[in-house]
Amino acid sequence: MKDSVRITAIVGSYRKGGIVDQAVDHILLSAREEGAETSKIYLVDKHIEFCTNCRTCTQTQGERRGECLFTDDMDSILDEIDQSDAIVLASPMNFGTVTAMMKRFIERLVCFAYWPWGMTAPKVRNKQKKRRAVIVCSSAAPSIMARLSSQIVKLLKSASALLGARTIGVLFIGLAAREEKQLLGKRTKDKAHRLGKRLTADT
Repeated sequence: MKDSVRITAIVGSYRKGGIVDQAVDHILLSAREEGAETSKIYLVDKHIEFCTNCRTCTQTQGERRGECLFTDDMDSILDEIDQSDAIVLASPMNFGTVTAMMKRFIERLVCFAYWPWGMTAPKVRNKQKKRRAVIVCSSAAPSIMARLSSQIVKLLKSASALLGARTIGVLFIGLAAREEKQLLGKRTKDKAHRLGKRLTADT
């Protein structure tokens, strides 16, 4: 492992201490055991405006992300990710997709595209994927059924790519609503620990 690996987790769950949050904690704990520096951002604690599709952030060419008209917490979140070697994107499944908070965050990632007026489709500003990413999802349904019937993993992988990361692993937790305060099972904890170690590995 290289020195001073920095990992930032973005948690789109409404429940601190819930299944998704527990899984992220185990991933980060494992990474810290390997010497990594970790931080966790709860979107529920942040002020992020809705993207209005004004496309102001997409007009200026260059690899640097475009500037949004809104002054909120999004810039500070993206600045922290810019300083990270790896990321974790985590969200429970609500109505077949990510939570509204995570969707709001993802929509604001349009700043990583160059899309001037007159161009038919956007272009990603920087296609380099120098970071590593792990995706964490949960569903009340069995994991296989939930993954086959939704695009949640694909959406989070696309978001990680815009953030300059290649996804190296997915932790999808099924049957996550059997109890009000459900705890992670041993197999899930073990996989979370393996993923944490993978996030710290040199590539």
